[in-house]
Amino acid sequence: MFRQPIIIGLGCLSLFALSSCSSNLSTTTSTTVKSSSSASSSGLPAPASQAVISKAATLPKDKHGMPTYKSHSSRTRFVRTTAYSHMEMEPGAPGRMNAAGGILKYGTVRSAAADWSVYPLGTTFRIKGQPHTYVVDDYGSALVGTNTIDIFKPTLSAMNHWGTRQAEITIIQWGSYERSLRLLKGRTAYDHCRHMFHGCHHKLQKSDYASHVTKTSDAAL
Repeated sequence: MFRQPIIIGLGCLSLFALSSCSSNLSTTTSTTVKSSSSASSSGLPAPASQAVISKAATLPKDKHGMPTYKSHSSRTRFVRTTAYSHMEMEPGAPGRMNAAGGILKYGTVRSAAADWSVYPLGTTFRIKGQPHTYVVDDYGSALVGTNTIDIFKPTLSAMNHWGTRQAEITIIQWGSYERSLRLLKGRTAYDHCRHMFHGCHHKLQKSDYASHVTKTSDAAL
């Protein structure tokens, strides 16, 4: 049974916990990595390319000052990332389970949380400078209405090491708004789930959706 989110601690716990921290395009955070090689060895993202940053600067912004991409054809993106861990042990959190009912992943494929009306359930992507594939199989109430992606970490130290970072991502495959809607339908008593539910409905009406989104196998989650 799902519980109302409670705001405690850093990051977002799976299902309903929250992400934190803000950044904008014009500010370089103290966690900026100097090179791709150092990023890879430290487990952190490589710096975004200037071309991606320049394009992002022309787009509408969310409340964190990060770009809002209107088309599914925009697969290389400049995003704000945060980190969360099931080890935060926040009240109401379901342990190491994700919002899709599976186990949070941390291997070759790793879990991430996002607003499902922005990055629908099953969306897979890579972060520049990272060897892993990430899959959106979770969400958090503080992510809703933003373009932030929350990266799952299995320990508090790894979560804190990541912190809040701007990163370049490349969408490998879009997830399913239809499957997102099926899971969210029974959760609309929660404001953030209701917001995502209506947002997914809206995205299904977009003319570019069908041409850029392929069916995602439940086995990938």
